[in-house]
This record gives sequence, C-alpha cells and structure tokens, in this order.
Amino acid sequence: MIRGISLVYGLYLLLPIALLLVGSFGGNWTNTLLPTGITGQWYVDLWLDTSFRKAFVSSLVVAMSACAINTLLALPLAYALYHGARRGGSLAARIVSATPVAVPTITLAFGYMIVFNTDIAPWLGSMPLLIAAHAILTLPYLTNTLLTDLRHLDLGRLEQAAATLGASGWQQFTGIVLPSLRQSLISGLVMVAAISVGEFGLSNLLTSFQNRTYPVVLLQAFYGATGFACAATVILLVLASASALLSSSLVKQRA
Repeated sequence: MIRGISLVYGLYLLLPIALLLVGSFGGNWTNTLLPTGITGQWYVDLWLDTSFRKAFVSSLVVAMSACAINTLLALPLAYALYHGARRGGSLAARIVSATPVAVPTITLAFGYMIVFNTDIAPWLGSMPLLIAAHAILTLPYLTNTLLTDLRHLDLGRLEQAAATLGASGWQQFTGIVLPSLRQSLISGLVMVAAISVGEFGLSNLLTSFQNRTYPVVLLQAFYGATGFACAATVILLVLASASALLSSSLVKQRA
C-alpha cells in the first residue's frame, strides 16, 4: 500500500519533467500524445538566442547575491530570535515564520513598485532592487531553517558552559553556534537559490528589459515552438540545480 502510494506520487512529480525532456528533443509536437522525430536543434536555437543567454547570467547573479546577503542577515537574525523566544518574546519569531505564507509575493512586488517608482527613489527595474527583492523574499525561508535547527540543538547549556569559562558573546557565537549551524545553513541556501532562480511573479513586475531573469524570458518561449519551450524549461531546471550545488560548494569552502 505504502509502496503503491509512493510510486504514484513519484510518477506525479517526475512525469512532467520526463515529458519536458522528451519534448525538448522532439522534432514536432502538435496534436499528438508524444512528439515525432528526434532533434537537438531546439538547444542550438536556445544557445544562439542572446536574450536567453543574458537572462541565464542575470538569474545566476541574482540568486548568488541573494544567498550572500541572506547569509549575512539570517544568521544573526535567527540567533537573536532564538534567544528572544527563550525569554518569552516569541512574537517576532512567529512573524518571521509566517511571512512566506501570510504575505503573497505579488503583494511584495506591488509594494516595491509603489515605493521605488518615484522621483525620490527611481530604482524600479534596476539590478540592485531586483537582488534586494529576492533577498527579502527568501530571507524568511533561511531564517526559519536556522531557527528550527537552533531549537533542535538546544545550545543554551553549551553557551552557559562557555560563558563560565570566560568566553564572550562573540566567541560563543563563532565557536559554538556557527559550526553547529553549518549543515542547516547549507540546506537553507540550497532552498534560497532554488526559489530565487525559479521565481517569476516578483521578477516579472520589478525587472527591466535589460535585467530580465530566465523565468521572465521563458514566458516568451511558450508563444513559439513547443520543442523550443521544452528546451528552455529544461535549461531552467539545470540552472536551478546548478545554483543550488554552487551555493553548497561555496559554503563548504568557507566552513
């Protein structure tokens, strides 16, 4: 029974990806269950398209920048929320935990459009604003991952023991907390990179023609040939996986 449910669930997840792979190498896919013919021309056309190449690089820059910013912000934020919750002040931690669900992405995007489309702050469509928006969007996910690990590890006794030996707060943070959170930081950054690379709604409203990310450009592909759209979507999957692996490698090198 459990194996049957797992098999059905696995097929439900993998079947669309398998169809995209088949379609990306199909010669023609019109009014048939599966494409006819085999070709690699769609990937060649995709490589020759300068707008897709530029969008590919933009998505990598935005995702890696969001990971770097979130690393600097989420670690002290999660640590402060952890100690605040231990003292009974858990409201801030609950707000951070609920933000990804309670605040739709489109709400954040409209807020940015109102604030940064003025004469005082005319930054709508700029790359720094897009990076900042992705960092803010993904910050709660990384913070929640770190906060959950802090609660699970219960480092309070180790910190108290270090304090009795004369360790300062910074020494406790760098000597006990950071090494203990290494694995959760890596997994959280993988999630941040994957969300940033695949994010469409926020990017579509905030980006300019010069700084379009890959999902925004991908929408155009579906107005053309089916094989080209499938190939472009497969590249997005590869891009998301590569971003996640690159984030993990960078964090491991720093650890």
